[in-house]
Amino acid sequence: MHTASTLLAGDVHLESLWTGGIWLEGPVYVPGSRTVRFSDIPNNRIMQFSTASGETTVYTDDAEFSNGRTLDLDGNVVQCSQGRRAIERDVDGTVQVVVDRFGSGRFNSPNDVVVASDGSIWFTDPPYGLHPSGREGRPGPQDYDSCFVFRVSPDGIPTVVISDMVYPNGLAFSPDESLLYVSDTGPTTDDSALQQIRVYDVVDGAALNGRVFVEPDGVADGFRVDVAGRVWTSSGSGIQVFAADGEPLLDVPVPETVSNLCFGGDDGTELYLTATTSLYRLHTATTDTARR
Repeated sequence: MHTASTLLAGDVHLESLWTGGIWLEGPVYVPGSRTVRFSDIPNNRIMQFSTASGETTVYTDDAEFSNGRTLDLDGNVVQCSQGRRAIERDVDGTVQVVVDRFGSGRFNSPNDVVVASDGSIWFTDPPYGLHPSGREGRPGPQDYDSCFVFRVSPDGIPTVVISDMVYPNGLAFSPDESLLYVSDTGPTTDDSALQQIRVYDVVDGAALNGRVFVEPDGVADGFRVDVAGRVWTSSGSGIQVFAADGEPLLDVPVPETVSNLCFGGDDGTELYLTATTSLYRLHTATTDTARR
């Protein structure tokens, strides 16, 4: 696999922007404030890095173990609350619950989320936030005996769109939203974690024909898809990039375990990585879509 590529911008190097967390997750670039918002899950806080000043501040220290986040059609942050077992929307600092129940029970612990162009919210629901340690959520039982991927319609109704995964985790649409990529990081028979990204055809709000897209080197915790349909994913070595046909294109080593990433900056070409204790930046020669 290549270690240098035209996918990166010029004389590029990995920048460490901030350190001081325990387990960082869920980055999203917020154009209105020119900030990267991300979670420090075990410390139960949300951090915010300003691309203008270079400063990182605490956005809130009562985060209810929030994890993945994205922007909705109006530019508001939609986020997964592992503590509340809910999908939330942050509108100018006011957090509203979008949905927190499936049938007669609660979700497990929503992990990562995307918003489609029709306004529907798609999210993964593994049980990580229910672990007895309380490190990433509120310990408790599962109210339904599985781990699904859900679609929440614009009127707030959740439906199951994927039910054939162990622990669905990261997810992202292809540029035209005809494909949905979802990683499975569930336990295997030897107690290791699955290392695969699956892909599904999106047809009329359903996810069909699931199959393995790639098996990265290590766990694909979180990822994004750029405008050319390439998948940029966390991996065992740091960041790996795969073409739309699954061909490996790039491997960027990172000195800590990478959890998730997002494109951002004024022109969208800056890649922000959340890792174990630190936030990193990598300048690329591509971008994703307007909503990051």
